[in-house]
Amino acid sequence: MTHPATATVLAPHEPRGEGARLTVDLNAVAHNVRLLRRRTAAELMAVVKADGFGHGAVDVARTAIAAGAGWLGVTSVDEAAALRDAGLRVPVLSWLNPVDADFDTAVRRCVDLAVPSRDHLDAIARADGLARVHLHLDTGMARDGAEPGAWLELCRRAYAAEREGRIRVVGVMGHLACAETPGHPANAAGRRLFEWGVAAARDAGLRPAVRHLAASAAALTEPRAHFDLVRVGAALVGIDPTGTTALRTALTLAAPVVAVRRVAAGTPVGYGHAWHAPAATTLGLVPVGYGDGLPRHAWARAEVQVRGRRRRIAGRISMDQLVVDLGDDPVRPGETATVFGPGGGGEPTLQDWAGWADTIAHELVTGLGPRLRRHVLPADNRDPHGSLT
Repeated sequence: MTHPATATVLAPHEPRGEGARLTVDLNAVAHNVRLLRRRTAAELMAVVKADGFGHGAVDVARTAIAAGAGWLGVTSVDEAAALRDAGLRVPVLSWLNPVDADFDTAVRRCVDLAVPSRDHLDAIARADGLARVHLHLDTGMARDGAEPGAWLELCRRAYAAEREGRIRVVGVMGHLACAETPGHPANAAGRRLFEWGVAAARDAGLRPAVRHLAASAAALTEPRAHFDLVRVGAALVGIDPTGTTALRTALTLAAPVVAVRRVAAGTPVGYGHAWHAPAATTLGLVPVGYGDGLPRHAWARAEVQVRGRRRRIAGRISMDQLVVDLGDDPVRPGETATVFGPGGGGEPTLQDWAGWADTIAHELVTGLGPRLRRHVLPADNRDPHGSLT
């Protein structure tokens, strides 16, 4: 005989009205920047595209600059303009724009522009003012960047535009396809192609001062790809695509348990009754779901931490909520469920969730929903020895 489930909903211990909370620790960002600065002789570009990988573009940018970054990188002109609007005055590069983007605004706001094609070059050269550009070579991804077969002509046209006073070529850039796998032969091939591209640009009469090929993974593991500048985005916020470096995670997602109920063995939970209680247990309801960026299909393996213990999710993750199997722990509404964090207290990490969802941490942090309340812990801008950076 089964018994009806009993539910308890009490006043939460946290301040009233607070739900899921995303904490951004900017001290972690500062630490990661300082670590990266020690690993390279190149300058460091803090890539803050996609709202700083979901951490807040302006906050991450300011923190990274204070810790030693000398450049900022984004995709669109709009993202770059937002950094300028925030008062940031270091060089900013935008590298993924349509041919009809607002290049006048970019030039007026002193935003450097990547040039991946002849059409982009011609459009940028028509902008009002002298545009600073970085010629972008495809070094093995068949993605963004000029094809090697079009590179020599692009360099020649760029030299002509530079002689006419319409542009100034300040950089050459590329990107490695397999840098997350140190030693992969595609990395050496990409580096050789990039070196050829730089030499070809110089043979065309150009004098690019800034060569940059390495993103986060190569910045950590491919020193021969560092050249003059490394572009670091994921590593700023504690994501190491190579799994080789102890970076500090900057995000913690937690939410209160809003209800608990005792259920009998065999009780089905959630949509489709995909999970049934294997024994009598206590279930906790947590108000965070795929509408907030949690991957729905991770439910069968995913865990959260409650009372210092990892607990499995029971049933499919819903848009706004998930259910946790609490066993016999006497959890009360208002107690905290930590969805992910740095991991120092045993809580699940972003890397754990990425594994459960068969994806990468980059996708998770950039998919976090806007309704999550964000709490920013400011950086103190001091190094481990206490001196100002």
